Amino acid sequence: MADERGLFIYGIVPSDVEPTPDAQGVGDPPGEVRAIRHGPVAALVGEVELEAALGRPADLTAYQELLDGTAAVAPVLPVRFGTVVTGPDAVADLLDAHGDRFAEALDELEGRVQYVVHGRYEEPELISGVLDDNPAAADLAEQVRGQPEDVTRAQRIRLGEIISQAVELRREAENRELLDTVGALAVSAAPRLPSSELDAVNAAFLVDADQEDDFLDAVEEFAEQRRGLVRTRLLGPLAPYDFVDAHQLAG
Repeated sequence: MADERGLFIYGIVPSDVEPTPDAQGVGDPPGEVRAIRHGPVAALVGEVELEAALGRPADLTAYQELLDGTAAVAPVLPVRFGTVVTGPDAVADLLDAHGDRFAEALDELEGRVQYVVHGRYEEPELISGVLDDNPAAADLAEQVRGQPEDVTRAQRIRLGEIISQAVELRREAENRELLDTVGALAVSAAPRLPSSELDAVNAAFLVDADQEDDFLDAVEEFAEQRRGLVRTRLLGPLAPYDFVDAHQLAG
């Protein structure tokens, strides 16, 4: 008995968008990507086995590469990863029910891409700065230096609490500065939750093509001002994952 097949939906695009012949999707082996059109919009889809376990790192990479590559040349609404329907009729029903809303959202995203600014503190420099700014923390650090952990457990716990609170306050200040300066050059900004206790900044920005150079210059200046304390990464251009309601697009 042949495996039942379904369609993995990657994203919604204008109807005139055509996947490149070498576009590859999720699955093992990778599936071919095609467009199903309905009125002014289309869905980028690829065949998968309905019982296939999707979620390997390679699958997520394929999903992101396809959407990011599409976003470089046309607006795209990412659909939640793992959305699989039974066939073309189900895709047509989705586009028929929500096509006008999809088309309006695509118009708003025309000429815009997402960037993510993520910065992580260099731990030794961070702790050194906290101790310089907080005499109580510096005193505790001196008390535990070279002493057995079981003898100085209370001091170590208190020191950890002070450092954690200080890092949280610094993170809040850094993110406010990022959103106030870099965010001023973006159409929209979306703060992200920290991915590590050492995170300094983490936010997504929707950037208009006309402002892209100025935005990138601002990010570079922000990173340069914190060089040695914060390792700053700029990810993008990306599809607008943080600026699309992926759950509504899933059905």
